[in-house]
Order: sequence, then C-alpha cells, then structure tokens
Amino acid sequence: MKPMLRRKFLQQTSILTIGSIAAPQIIFGAQKLEIKKIRVGLIGVGLRGQNHLDVLLRREDVLVTALADPQPKMLAMANELIAKSGKPKPLIFSNGNYDYKNLLKRDDVDAVIISTPWEWHAEQTIDSLLAGKIPGVEVSGAVKLAECWDIVNAAEKTGLPVMVLENVCYRRDVMAVLNMVRKGMFGELLHAQGGYQHDLRGVKFNDGITPYNSGVEFGEKSFSEAAWRTQHSITRNGELYPTHGLGPVAVMMDINRGNRLTKLSSIATKAKGLHRYIVNHPKGGENHPNAKIKFKLGDIVTTQLQTANGETIVLTHDTNSPRPYNMGFRVQGTNGIWQDNHAGEFTAGLIYFEDKSKPHRWENTEQNMKTYDHPLWKKYEKDTAGAGHGGMDFFVINAFIECIKQKTEFPLDVYDLATWYAITPLSEKSIEGGGKLMNIPDYTRGKWKTRKPVFCIKEDGNY
Repeated sequence: MKPMLRRKFLQQTSILTIGSIAAPQIIFGAQKLEIKKIRVGLIGVGLRGQNHLDVLLRREDVLVTALADPQPKMLAMANELIAKSGKPKPLIFSNGNYDYKNLLKRDDVDAVIISTPWEWHAEQTIDSLLAGKIPGVEVSGAVKLAECWDIVNAAEKTGLPVMVLENVCYRRDVMAVLNMVRKGMFGELLHAQGGYQHDLRGVKFNDGITPYNSGVEFGEKSFSEAAWRTQHSITRNGELYPTHGLGPVAVMMDINRGNRLTKLSSIATKAKGLHRYIVNHPKGGENHPNAKIKFKLGDIVTTQLQTANGETIVLTHDTNSPRPYNMGFRVQGTNGIWQDNHAGEFTAGLIYFEDKSKPHRWENTEQNMKTYDHPLWKKYEKDTAGAGHGGMDFFVINAFIECIKQKTEFPLDVYDLATWYAITPLSEKSIEGGGKLMNIPDYTRGKWKTRKPVFCIKEDGNY
C-alpha cells in the first residue's frame, strides 16, 4: 500500500473494536441497509464495467445511483446504456482519477462495483470499505503482496464484506463438474489445472479509436485495456491473471473452507510474442518505435501450487501468442477426470469415470453435462439470456446483490480475493528466483480449518 494510504487506513481504523477483528465471518456487521433496492455506484465504466452495468440495469431490485470514470468516451457509452434502459440517470464523477472518492461520500450508495485497471483495485477497495460501502471487485492479481493483507485487514476492521467478481466460477460446464465433484463422482480430488490461455494481442494494442480495430499502439495513444494493460507486460513477469483458472478449481477443492493453498513455484518462457506481433502487423514493422521495446512478460508462464490437503494445481498464463481461447481446465480424482478442450461450450470437453466408462475410452460428455447440470443453471437459465460471457455475468452480479439483500456472506469473499490475488506477486518473486518455492500466506488466520463451503450450496437464496 502507498505510505499515504497506509497512514490513512491506520488512522481511520484505530478506533474500531477488537471484536470486529476477531469475527469468524464478515457478514454485513457494520451496515444497515434498506432492502427494497440496493443502491449501487460503479467505479470504472470501461468495457468490463459496462458489462456489469448492463446486468444491473436489468434488475428491479437495483438502482444505479452514481458512476465514476475519468474517461469521457467510456462515460458516454455507459450513459447510452442507461438511456436505453429507461432507468434514472445517475450522478457522474469524472473530474480526474480520484473523483471516485466523492462518489464514496454519497449517502445514496450502498455498494460499489470496482472495474478499474489492476493497480487501482486495492486502494479503491480499501477506500470503499472505510467509506462504509460494500465492494464487489473485478479480478486481477495484486501489484504488491502487501495489498492482500491490507484489503483483508480493512474488511475485518470495518466488519464489511468484499466479493471478488470471478465469473468463470459460474460457467455452466464448470458448475456441472462442481456438481459431480460434490456428488463424489471423481472420487477424492488429486489434481487440477486451469489458466488464462487467450490471445490478447489485439486487446493490448489497438488504433486508439475503438476497441475493435487492431493496431500496434498502447498507452496514451490507445483505447480501453491497451491504455494500461500492456504496460504490465513490459515491467512484470509472472502469473498476471490467475483467478479465471484458479477460482473454479479452488472452489472444487474447498480452498479457504477446509483446505488452503500453501506453496507455489513459477517459471516462464522467453518473451517473443508481442515483439513479433508489432513487427508483423500492417501498422507496425521493424522501424516502428514500439518494435524497440523489450517486453518482460514471458509468453507462457506456468505456476505449480500445493494445498494443505495434498492436492496440486497447475496454472498457465498465455496471452501473447497466437492461439484460440481455452481455459485448459482439468479436474482429476481417484475415480475420474474431466478435461476442458474447448472455449466453454457446455456439452463439449472430455470426461472419464473408472466405475462406469469403458476402459481407456472417454465418456459421452454431453450426456453427463446435461444430467448433472447445476440446479442454479436450471433455475436461472432464462435470466442469463443476454448477460455477458455466456450468462456467467448474471450469476456473479446476482450473488453480489442477493447476498447484500439477505445479509449473508459472499460465496467468493475477501479471503478468496486475497489468496487468489497473492498468486501474482508470489509468482513474480518465484520466477526471479529461478522457480523458487514460495509460501502462500494464510489470509484466514487459521479459520480455513473450520469454515464451511458455501459456494452454490443452497439452491434457493443468495448463491
């Protein structure tokens, strides 16, 4: 945390009671809400923030009261969504990067959705907590390891919950496999894999006009994520985006709820993909200024993780090379295995169970997926129509809003956020040390031993 922010945090939390620090769960202990409608402010309304805005505007139990973003172009796009919805126009906070602080002063904001560049997540989450707002925070990895403890400490001291908005945990095939895991069909889990294997070269570079026109510019000359995300590939080498691959398998392995991550080791390939993209692009070439940049991020980063209960996990980060999109999920137990060899189609992939499949033959995945489709997908399938990322975005926002309304704990909480975020700086240190084994902090302070799984357990209610 920045020195100024840390001093502010300590000053504002020093008067809080020891009881709030020791609470075993963070369940809306410091907030009194009128449940008729949840009043939501959005910090960051870029393309990801607009996905969330679209889902929020579809709900009758939500009132979007404020937007904060320094980019006029993004605010204009967000306001267009609101106008089309027929909902009231929210207050706008656009006077620079820190005008979001004025949004947090509002009495008509109960909760905030934070969808900003990665380096802002910790500061804005803590500021939201200190202002008495419940934050839903978009996924990334921490920039510094200390940020993870800072967020946990702020949540525990204010008594307010935090939800990490990891939508892939709600992917339909992932939830069907989760259903099978909980029914014991895979036996005792042994190993899992996942990752972010997604060609983002066209996202990291564009022409500065629209997010859909490719180019070789980034930073001030570009648009959307290229304005900030590409810089991380210049200065950092690690598992920069761990939660999409880790989140779903962490839920299956009951991480932070009867199990925990203990150690990791990371290695990386050389960095060639982004330079090659610039040189070969029609708008680039050998003489383009960006062709002189030396990128630090290895094209493929591999991270191995260990758990307290004896399972292993492998994560792969691969965003700078030519490839089709694929998370590369694999869930393997003593009695079976599932492999995701597709881009998220519900009935694709490969599956095998020792007690029912033909020896050495993959099962009928389509039939298994349909049979074990998660009850929540069956219940809410119609509500997911039109929601982003194949309906996943409906579920993540639905969980956020319903938990606030019912004053129950988030299914993906502050301890998950801290643990998953920590993978990034730990992987960077591991790579710097030649694959050095790194200890993963226990952000629950031992509570993982007694905390019970809650993710998508209840068919009715907040999950």
